Amino acid sequence: MAGDHGGEATHGSSRRLEGILTDLTMPWPRRLWSATIVELQLLFPLAAPAVVVYMLNNLLSLGTQVFSGHLGNLELAASSLGNNGIQIFAYGLMLGMGSAVETLCGQAYGAHKYEMLGIYLQRSTVLLMATGIPLAAVYAFSRPLLLLLGQSPEIATAASIFVYGLIPQIFAYAANFPIQKFLQAQSIVTPSACISAGALAVHLVLSWVVVYKVGLGLLGASLVLSLSWWIIVAAQFLYIVTSRRCRFTWTGFSWQAFAGLPEFFKLSTASAVMLCLETWYYQIMVLIAGLLKDPQLALDSLTVCMTIAGWAFMISVGFNAAASVRVGNELGAGHPKSAEFSVVVVTMLSLIISLIVATIMLCLRHYISYAFTEGETVARAVSDLSPLLAATLILNGIQPVLSGIPLGILLGFKFDLGAKVEQAMRRLDKWEDKKQPLLSNNLAELLFVART
Repeated sequence: MAGDHGGEATHGSSRRLEGILTDLTMPWPRRLWSATIVELQLLFPLAAPAVVVYMLNNLLSLGTQVFSGHLGNLELAASSLGNNGIQIFAYGLMLGMGSAVETLCGQAYGAHKYEMLGIYLQRSTVLLMATGIPLAAVYAFSRPLLLLLGQSPEIATAASIFVYGLIPQIFAYAANFPIQKFLQAQSIVTPSACISAGALAVHLVLSWVVVYKVGLGLLGASLVLSLSWWIIVAAQFLYIVTSRRCRFTWTGFSWQAFAGLPEFFKLSTASAVMLCLETWYYQIMVLIAGLLKDPQLALDSLTVCMTIAGWAFMISVGFNAAASVRVGNELGAGHPKSAEFSVVVVTMLSLIISLIVATIMLCLRHYISYAFTEGETVARAVSDLSPLLAATLILNGIQPVLSGIPLGILLGFKFDLGAKVEQAMRRLDKWEDKKQPLLSNNLAELLFVART
């Protein structure tokens, strides 16, 4: 995208936004209104496709659970335990580590260091692929692990069969998340949305054939899910190497991807901490539900609620991704006021949308579970949990944004606890020589440890 008219327009609007926010001669209501209009013009082309991408990708897992649930309540409980009890461990870790690329690429793009985006993409992919090896071992021993945690033998056995089919998905995550962040940093999101939509259509058709016609059941459902993620990875990478929009940011494979891996691993690990804590509490809830008096009913009802919550959570994660790109671009361009203002706007938008989703869910509380299973007992349990689910939707609507970037900005720029923009830019200039990390330690902690 570098050098395209779209990129030049984005940089021009960014300079205009910073000029509005720093113009103290303009009355503040007018300044606020003008800045909001400019920010929305920058944010929506990025946020809308990003939300679509995350929601479509989440629908892959949702579709798999729906197909599994219609095989029976045991299969629904097993897919829930496998998806939310085991798979989400890898998802949170991989997405968190991959998110390190988001800010690095965003700053490099804002500072016109286009060639470094491809290096960051490759470096992150190498690290995540290596991380996937021990995760695959955890998947392989999922049955004894679930039994050790006190799950019932029947559900643990069925869940382990489902998890075996998800092992290829680990390495698809390792490639997908760096690619996704690489594209988002350049405001290239619409192609990913189109690819995800196509992959979802293929996924639904293949799932129906493999699960119901071929009769492969839970293992077939999870294998199709893994295949669908690899389709997304292959299509996105093909776009990168063939699109003129990436001709300056992707210059081919480089041995530089293997340089500075320890420092990059440190940043990636710090980036993963907060998101892992946010996703792993889902995992803990599922594991606890499996220990209740009626584990199958508990897991089934919790699955419905958490699947809805996870789907809505993707909306705020999409906005968070857009905000991360906006903040990274503005910091790289030396516009601290614009970076801070972007967070305020995206937080308010995410809150409004979460309120709307929670209201719709409450109106459909008596019917929504039938999309997952035909059991009336589960429907009543879901209806009883709906008020708590609505509260969760609202809190999750703003938490991904509030937990991360705003904290970094407020501490870094309001209270002088982090490095200034000029320091970050100087270190960006030196990153290519690998003499110093891109960010100072303080700012790195603020922008990675605190974020989602």
